[in-house]
Amino acid sequence: MPATDNTQKKAIRAWCLYDWANSAFATTVMAAMLPIYFRGVAASSLPLPQKHLAVSLWGYTTAVSMLCVSILSLLLGPYSDLSGRKKHYLGGFAFFGVLATCLLSVTGTGHWPWVALLFILAKIGFAGSEVFYDALLPHLAGRDALDRISTRAYAWGYVGGGLLLAVNIAMVYYLPKQILEPGGDPMPALGMQLSFLSAGLWWGLFSIPLFRHVPEPAGQGKPAASSIFRESLIRLKETFSDIRRYRPAFLFILAFWFYNDGIGTIIKMATVYGSEIGIGTLDLVGALLLTQFVGIPCSLLFGRIAGRVGAKRAILAGIGVYGLISLGGFLMASALHFWILAFVVGLVQGGTQALSRSYYAVLIPKDKSAEFFSFYNISGKFAGILGPALFGLINQLSGNSRLGILSLLFFFITGGILLWRVPDPAGPGSRDTRLHPD
Repeated sequence: MPATDNTQKKAIRAWCLYDWANSAFATTVMAAMLPIYFRGVAASSLPLPQKHLAVSLWGYTTAVSMLCVSILSLLLGPYSDLSGRKKHYLGGFAFFGVLATCLLSVTGTGHWPWVALLFILAKIGFAGSEVFYDALLPHLAGRDALDRISTRAYAWGYVGGGLLLAVNIAMVYYLPKQILEPGGDPMPALGMQLSFLSAGLWWGLFSIPLFRHVPEPAGQGKPAASSIFRESLIRLKETFSDIRRYRPAFLFILAFWFYNDGIGTIIKMATVYGSEIGIGTLDLVGALLLTQFVGIPCSLLFGRIAGRVGAKRAILAGIGVYGLISLGGFLMASALHFWILAFVVGLVQGGTQALSRSYYAVLIPKDKSAEFFSFYNISGKFAGILGPALFGLINQLSGNSRLGILSLLFFFITGGILLWRVPDPAGPGSRDTRLHPD
């Protein structure tokens, strides 16, 4: 028994460490450096009358990346459940994402189409690997431990992403800067390029323990290669039918569709929006570093709060705070305001997302975990198309990105109302059969 306990603990630690690994991409590339790099370096060659379109182009790039991921994800869960190779496909997508992230380091001025393409490819690798990563969660421990494990992984992700971002901020600050356009501000292009390289290498290196220590759950059969695509399509149809039988899970998915779109849009558009209204690079990335380290204890705290009041109520509290963040972003006028909003985001970001994952895990059948988590990820990813696209469109039509940040209130209000209607377990911390079909 002790050996079994140690093996399980090692597997849980290794699984959590993948959040530490891929948070390098989520923090340094997706949230902090690349949006600023895209606007200030890659798209710096745009003619002056079209400068404001850099924000719209980034919004559209993000939306296209989510569309590609969503379409690809349609078959990932069913395919994984059938073949029993979750770790195999996780590794393939992670390698793909690592490679594309590293290649961002060799782009430069005027290369915005290449930067957009590489980001889309890296995002496919990141999101595809997460489908299989999330699907391993229900197999690590009993249902009563999933909230703690999920929030612990998010906390580790904050630590890992934050440590690397701190190193990358130092590179941006100390390495030589370039003036890329007449009358423009010096841009830390070299520091950012090296940051992309470091994020890719970090992601790859710290992924290794998962493949060594997390056991591969058994599949539901091994169909012939010629028939697995057809079988996956059949399973996908069954998932849409099954999810209706698990009505609380289906209603949760609808809620998640909206509020996660708002959260994702804030993550992806925050620094490019801040850059557009005149906040400096070091303030932007420094504030995001603050978000990381505020998020470490707060992610763990959310797990404890969920144990007392229930995961749903804790998530609802996070959604309410995000609504206030959207309003604050609309009114933001200085770097100090950005720092304050970054602090508030750190209070709720990791906990809200971690509890969403673990709350969903108790609503679904364990033997179809990858299939149902694929549906979960697909829902969030298809919804993630609308927020950045709407942000970009509003900016393009009005020339005012503030209206784009204000539009996110719709996503948080709608998601909160839908989540409120999800039937809750019998009490805080309980996991009873009313969440499942007869």
